[in-house]
Amino acid sequence: MTTTSGNKTAWKHEALYTALRAEIGEALRPHDPLPSERELVARFGVSRATVRQAVGRLEEEGLVYRAQGAGTFVADPATISKSLALTSFSEDMRSRRLTPDSRLLDLTLVPAGVAVARELSLSPGAEVAHVRRLRLADGLPMCVEEVWLPTERVGELDAALVSGSLYDVLAERGVRPHHADQVISATVVDADQAALLGVAAYSPALRVDRTTYDGTGVAVERAESIYRADRYDFRITVTRRTP
Repeated sequence: MTTTSGNKTAWKHEALYTALRAEIGEALRPHDPLPSERELVARFGVSRATVRQAVGRLEEEGLVYRAQGAGTFVADPATISKSLALTSFSEDMRSRRLTPDSRLLDLTLVPAGVAVARELSLSPGAEVAHVRRLRLADGLPMCVEEVWLPTERVGELDAALVSGSLYDVLAERGVRPHHADQVISATVVDADQAALLGVAAYSPALRVDRTTYDGTGVAVERAESIYRADRYDFRITVTRRTP
């Protein structure tokens, strides 16, 4: 049973989070400092733990960023900061008050082939749905995304189904992405990718290779995405291991 104290703490956290999020959207500009913990404690009458929880939530959503020894600052919405939480592109954009969209470039049923089959634990001849899309936020191109989905596990897809979040489609079919192996590397865009993303050929980009698994460890998605380096970054929190 939830205690009255627990309900009060949860309410204070939600109220502080909502107030800060509104302040970021209205009064604070990109790279402005967030009020200090001490100021927030005094202004809202909450504990430091509540402040840290609310600010941590804002950081997870990419609305603020921390600079060691300097404080916490408002993130620039022109640059989408992705945490390492397993979220879809659509979820990332909505959390930043941007409208996600997709332009379907290709949707075909093809044999998995050796490389994709290895990642999805399939035979090379197994059928997969190959989806290639241009992903946009508020109409601006963010990434070129290629996804391979094993039809025997996720069912068949059509153009209407892949217009939004694939994770929503999978969830509706009882397939719930749980965790993923992900590799992020630096690259440059080729001429085709450059035209789609609205940048010059050989502009810097981030390549993200991901294999996604459900809760039982079965691979349900293989994805390769090319992100504009000027509009997307990844934020990682690391902890020094004690000798």
